[in-house]
Amino acid sequence: MMLSQNLEYSDASGTYEGTVVYPSGSGGPWPVVLVAPTIRGRTDFEKEKARALAAMGYIGFAIDVYGKDKQRLPPEEARAQMDALNADRGQLSSRLKLALSQAGKLRDADRSRMAAIGYCFGGKCVLDLARSGADLSAVVSFHGVLDAPGLHNDTPVKSKVLVLHGWDDPLAPPHAVVSLAEELSRKGARWELDAYGHTGHAFTNPQADLPEKGLLYSKDADRTSWRRMADFLAEVLKH
Repeated sequence: MMLSQNLEYSDASGTYEGTVVYPSGSGGPWPVVLVAPTIRGRTDFEKEKARALAAMGYIGFAIDVYGKDKQRLPPEEARAQMDALNADRGQLSSRLKLALSQAGKLRDADRSRMAAIGYCFGGKCVLDLARSGADLSAVVSFHGVLDAPGLHNDTPVKSKVLVLHGWDDPLAPPHAVVSLAEELSRKGARWELDAYGHTGHAFTNPQADLPEKGLLYSKDADRTSWRRMADFLAEVLKH
């Protein structure tokens, strides 16, 4: 049986609460995969992804970047939290590094095999972790927001990077994709891009149903991107 537990961790800016899910059995140490949250913060969506990763033989860690007292926020309050971190990417970077540090301290964690995945705002988070030079084997961005933080401009990217992208995403138009590719190439990253035609933002979210705003669930892209992520992580983390 998989073990799931909440984990509190703190720094000078506050206390955070993530959810850790361990694989069943006693085969550790296991690779660790962080799950960075969407605009809504750590919700059941991220916890389910952590459980799915644990079923694949990883320690899944759904992280928190808003704070323990800022869980399950109404949409407008969640947006305010995200906007504040978008305006202070240094603070976002600090919170992400804190979560990564905690991941390395987890029981039975293999610190030499760590990765991070993220959705929407979480896609930006994992790309920012890679941009910071963090010791991650891999990061995977699902319909992430791609703009550079203006930090770590000369820092090499150590992680392998996989970007899973809806080509019609209004939050990451083609020029933003090209800019990211140029940035990652300049920083020496080993990067890959899968782009899905006729696919917008939030394509993994079954609740996304705003086609007029470019937000729409795609069953095909959801299934294909998850399979692509699974193959990518297995290749990088289970060598």
